[in-house]
Amino acid sequence: MTPVLSKVSLPSAEARPVESSERLALLDTLRGFALCGVFISNVMVWFSGRVFLPREQVLTAMNDASLVDTVAWQAFSLLVGGKFITLFSFLFGLGFAVQMDRAEARGTSITPVYVRRLGVMLVMGLAHLFLIWYGDILSTYAVLGFGLLLFRGRSNRTLLISALLFALGGSVVSVVILKLPQLLADTPEASAAIVKAANENSAAIKARTLTAFTHGSWLDATKATSFFFFRDYLPLLLAITLSTFGRFLLGLLAGKHRIFHDVPQHLWLFRRLLGWGLVAGVIGSGSGLVLQQLMVKQVFTPETLPTWVSFAMAPLRNLGDLGFAAVYVSGITLLFQRATWQRALGLLAPVGRMALTNYLSQSIISVLFFYGYGLGFITKLGPAACVAYCLAVFCVQGVWSHLWLSRFRFGPAEWVWRSLTYGKAQPMRRDDASGQRTPASGVDRVSGPS
Repeated sequence: MTPVLSKVSLPSAEARPVESSERLALLDTLRGFALCGVFISNVMVWFSGRVFLPREQVLTAMNDASLVDTVAWQAFSLLVGGKFITLFSFLFGLGFAVQMDRAEARGTSITPVYVRRLGVMLVMGLAHLFLIWYGDILSTYAVLGFGLLLFRGRSNRTLLISALLFALGGSVVSVVILKLPQLLADTPEASAAIVKAANENSAAIKARTLTAFTHGSWLDATKATSFFFFRDYLPLLLAITLSTFGRFLLGLLAGKHRIFHDVPQHLWLFRRLLGWGLVAGVIGSGSGLVLQQLMVKQVFTPETLPTWVSFAMAPLRNLGDLGFAAVYVSGITLLFQRATWQRALGLLAPVGRMALTNYLSQSIISVLFFYGYGLGFITKLGPAACVAYCLAVFCVQGVWSHLWLSRFRFGPAEWVWRSLTYGKAQPMRRDDASGQRTPASGVDRVSGPS
């Protein structure tokens, strides 16, 4: 099956060449922007080793931090953490809508190719998870992606209600999952004892994992990755799956309404999203930042934090993540309507077109930079230095993406993904396909690992 070449000749695929090109440029830009934010999040919390340090050590470091580190961490908490992975999830659902729309235009079913794509994505994600880094999102997205098939024919009303239930209500379910033993305790004292024991067990697992990451070989780190994933990380991953799927559905809803197909007709919507998203973001993320500062000043501890606070903060945090994600999507989309800004922001598009390659390379570069079998910088960089590291790596990826795509049709990992999906090696160099940029390749870019 060679859909890259066959789809070009279909009238339905050529009906709107200019609109399709503009739409994909905007979405690739959004994806490149989201990739940068996700990278910063991964480094600040995970690759840097911060999450593995004892709570008392983290609190001391935050209280004694320099002004630049304090500003960097608080800006990260307010504007970055959780927001860009929300944007990634939204773009994944949007990519499914684009594929579905084009399949319907051709009069074919989306299911066979989509299922193969997700299958290949799952295998690549599991390899990434167990051989490179436990924080993989590809495998999670692949599994949840099958659920989108159940919603492809649903009404807009059903999609909206389901999306909000999953995105906001799912956060409450996540608290129940994480705190179920505590909630089943007979007395407050028993509940506090359960929390303390769980925290001590988690701290012991993290200490063992950090030792392997700091001093071990690649094999030691790989074994520690599996140990940490199943013993400590997996419950957290399961707890956020419902919210993630809700964001998929929001992207699917946006795709069904085709708001990115003709942005000028939907400027009023993007302006409203910009305003209301800012309000939701400030309320949701601002409240989370206040609670974080109360924890830093030890007004509350995990053992003394009232249970109702966790249930109240969960949907608020998700509201803040959705709000700022809406601000970023709307802001970039509105700016993209101006030629000057389109040229400037368009520099991110090649990074977005190679999102899978760049995402995987970020993991490889970071384990070699932070882990002991590499340069060994784990736990040695403060927040500001972590941001500087991320921006430096991302800038190099931007230049490399531009150079690579000037010669090739898609990134190395995208080529593997595409070739395995269709069971045949796809034309890689631009001149191998007569320099054609087909709608099919655009679909793949839209539905990448975002």
